[in-house]
Amino acid sequence: MSSIKISEEAKADIKELRAKIQDYKLGTIPEERFKAFRLARGVYGQRQQGVQMFRLKLPYGKITADQLETVANLSEQYTNGNLHLTTRQNIQLHHVKLDDSPAIWEQLEAVGVTTKEACGNTVRNVTASPFAGIDPDEPFDVSPYAHAVFEYFLRNPICQEMGRKIKIAFSSSRSDSAFTYIHDFGFIPKIQNGAYGFEVIVGGGLGAQAFMGQKAYDFLPQDELIPFMEAGIRVFDRYGERERRHKARLKFLIDPKKGIGLDGFMKLIEEERKALKNQKFKINAKKVITKIPEDTSLLEAPFTTPKSGYAVWFRANVIEQKQKGFYAIKVKVPLGDIKSPEVRKLADLVRKYAADDVRFTLNQGLLLKFVRPENIPAVYNELVDLGLAAPGFDTLADVTACPGTDTCNLGVTNSTALALVLEDLIRDEFPHLIEEENIKIKISGCMNSCGQHMVAQIGFHGSSIKIGDKVAPAMQVVLGGGVDPDGQANISEKVIKIPTKRIPDTVKAILNDYESNGTNEEYFNAYFRRKGKRYFYDLLKPLADSKTLADADYQDWGKVADFVPEIGVGECAGVMLDLVSTIIKDAQERLSQAYVSLDRGEFANAIYYSYNTFVIGAKAILLSKDIQCNTHIGILEDFQKYVVASGAINGVTDFPELVLRINKFEPSDVFAADYLDEAAKFFEQIQELRNQPEKIVINEFYKA
Repeated sequence: MSSIKISEEAKADIKELRAKIQDYKLGTIPEERFKAFRLARGVYGQRQQGVQMFRLKLPYGKITADQLETVANLSEQYTNGNLHLTTRQNIQLHHVKLDDSPAIWEQLEAVGVTTKEACGNTVRNVTASPFAGIDPDEPFDVSPYAHAVFEYFLRNPICQEMGRKIKIAFSSSRSDSAFTYIHDFGFIPKIQNGAYGFEVIVGGGLGAQAFMGQKAYDFLPQDELIPFMEAGIRVFDRYGERERRHKARLKFLIDPKKGIGLDGFMKLIEEERKALKNQKFKINAKKVITKIPEDTSLLEAPFTTPKSGYAVWFRANVIEQKQKGFYAIKVKVPLGDIKSPEVRKLADLVRKYAADDVRFTLNQGLLLKFVRPENIPAVYNELVDLGLAAPGFDTLADVTACPGTDTCNLGVTNSTALALVLEDLIRDEFPHLIEEENIKIKISGCMNSCGQHMVAQIGFHGSSIKIGDKVAPAMQVVLGGGVDPDGQANISEKVIKIPTKRIPDTVKAILNDYESNGTNEEYFNAYFRRKGKRYFYDLLKPLADSKTLADADYQDWGKVADFVPEIGVGECAGVMLDLVSTIIKDAQERLSQAYVSLDRGEFANAIYYSYNTFVIGAKAILLSKDIQCNTHIGILEDFQKYVVASGAINGVTDFPELVLRINKFEPSDVFAADYLDEAAKFFEQIQELRNQPEKIVINEFYKA
């Protein structure tokens, strides 16, 4: 098994995690402050006490056979032996002990996998169409561009402690199999006059309130891709909401009704461009090269007779690549869960028959590439033995579901058990629809859409219905989402809430009605739009009748006791309790990081760390005065109003003007040194101002 030298940055990160865990156990770090720290290292609290979910960061879902085997071994050694594949093309390990997380991370880094910034208010995993590089319709392979974005923003100071997360996606073609329109930044490849570039979508998002992304550019040259994103993230960091977590995404900042709008956002981006360390950034298109498997003696072996079920599996799960003579095999993984022994065997299968470039998919499956046609039957037979040869990858028969109440604090109802029931329903009662690719079912355990229900033609999210003094588990039914065959993107519409035990009957009612009344070859979403939401509300209303509930309707799927809502606190945002002295210490850390960056000649980083020193220091003083802190720009203005204007700070007349010099100058050595010097002088005065007794901040204000 190959081994990679762990970078000095990764070694420092792992050492810091070990130290912070020890400090937390000794009580020298407040729990909520430690939570924010560990989240940015991929360590996420689980519904079960005393264990964590540990998330890997796998850009565009790429993983090798050796990496797969390593993750399988670690899962078996440190967890319950299960690998959970996510809709963000990642792997999650559950039931991890906090003390074990540094050791797991270290062994992952040894094979080139990181967990840095897999959770928290950071740039999250960069996703892309799993077919990138083999898609016959792609203008060019977007994988190197997704990889460049991942590398550029990893450990970048501009995106370590934002108000909320940033999600990025690259589609391989106009079909938008990456759902770019629901991401903060989405990119669709184009070639214009021989030049490579992207159509750019910004401000999309799901969650409790779904937003369709807005087009920022019809064509952005590829060497402007990263500068545009860097400027956009800097604007989001400064102007984005922080106090109200549910309003702290980019989609709300550029909302034309309540935010600054797309035009306002683009104007601020232009103002920010001068401060960027790269006005252009040429991406190495050969950075990601998939090595075609050698033509070995395996190909000369006698033809393997495929086992039963091969024909339907081949039609539904095998596609021809743009590279002549090669095929990709789509592997359906029920619920995205696969055990370590099967993963190791899968890694061996990849080594024998496919390219060492497996891609995880957005529907919790995986894709094997560059399989020669004569080896497909052998691959099928091994997948049968592994229990991974079910037909219907990413079809109606392949139900996507988040973990729901199995492990998630925010889960309202059980997603996974219902998903299996619905897959059985399609297989047993609608076998002719197993290969139906234009209808997808997606389930989320709550409204936050980790199961991506709002981009499903038929979607559900966990909820409840109160009937007298009892509560029944329920699902909100949403219809009409996803990408149409012509590439038109749609957000689902809420139709009706139905007790969860009646969801199989709900699906049957919808499909039977569609098959009976839809015109020949009419796409499901077209049928939904033609009939209208009210039609489907009336169709399903009898199933929502609470007067006809039986005892079993008060029990969730997979449960025998009556349903009791048990919603915990999610960990996607920042801190809720901290000490002002801790905040000042944060400012001091940023100041130290600025000096280190300046010594290394990393002038843009030194400037941004200095900027953070100003903002965090000002925030500490404002909080000590019980003044609400929301956005960075608000902190600068309020510090001027309540502190500078009172004469409490020497040598500063206009605090916003002083700090916002960050986007008025190019990141040169001279400006970096001067700006850092001003930040250091400011921090000295902040320490002098901090002479009152320790103050506890118990609210959301710290996140700014």
